[in-house]
Amino acid sequence: MTRRLQCASVLFVVAAVTVAAAGTAAAQDSLAAARDLYRSAAYEDALAVLNRLHPPDARADEGRAIAQYRAFCLLALGRAAEAEHAIETIVSAEPSYRPSDADVSPRVRAAFSDVRRRMLPAIIQQQYAQAKAAFDRKEFPAAAASFNQVLGLMAEPDVASAIAQPPFSDLRTLAVGFRDLSATAAAPPPPPPPQPAAPPPSASPVRPAVPRIYGSADANVVPPIVLRQSLPRFPSKAVPSGQGIVQVVVAETGVVETATMIGSVNGPYDRAVLDAAKTWLYRPATLDGAPVKFRKDIRITFKPGE
Repeated sequence: MTRRLQCASVLFVVAAVTVAAAGTAAAQDSLAAARDLYRSAAYEDALAVLNRLHPPDARADEGRAIAQYRAFCLLALGRAAEAEHAIETIVSAEPSYRPSDADVSPRVRAAFSDVRRRMLPAIIQQQYAQAKAAFDRKEFPAAAASFNQVLGLMAEPDVASAIAQPPFSDLRTLAVGFRDLSATAAAPPPPPPPQPAAPPPSASPVRPAVPRIYGSADANVVPPIVLRQSLPRFPSKAVPSGQGIVQVVVAETGVVETATMIGSVNGPYDRAVLDAAKTWLYRPATLDGAPVKFRKDIRITFKPGE
């Protein structure tokens, strides 16, 4: 009897250790852990973590981030062919994505630009064909949105030289025309004539609720993902030391709604940063899958000699 109890105790301890080890491994296999390893230049370890991550379909934003950091690690390790294939997969899934200047090195940005320069012309033609097919089916709202996507890709700096020449210069003219026709056809009919106004109620009208602006302290909110966030160059060779902070409110559509300098660099550069912020684009923050407004701080760090 005593021997059976001893064996059972040993089995219980082994099981507890196994469960604890599994829990530790699961905690280590996360996107946040991979990011930390990448930032500490442990590229092989970061890549091993990323290769073990398989987010559910509901977390498409996490899947994109995993693919992006896998490409970053492959480039850092000098595995150029694998990195190029990884970047091609990212560009195919999300043609408008460009890595942020603040997150990656010029070498990584150049690798993404080379792949986008090669792939975007074919993607633009494919998306134009899809938009035109929606127009022909009289699906005008979908067609207008698709033509806007085509024109957005045509405005990308990586394809500026190709878009300036035929056949893409002609394709842009067609896309603008079909976009305008689609928007006009999709517009709702004019409203009926207004009825005579009823006497105003004595009580004050109820004001609509102001949408909440979330931030990094809200644990259940997925933060916005950067699609375009380029800072201007400092206008002089004498780069100041220290840092500034620009705070932006990213709307539910992914555009920057407001931008404010809460940590100034200097007057002229602050204004240049605020002008640049108007062009930034994000995949919006989400709460339970629904887009929400999000307040985000971007630090602007200068180092002597840069």
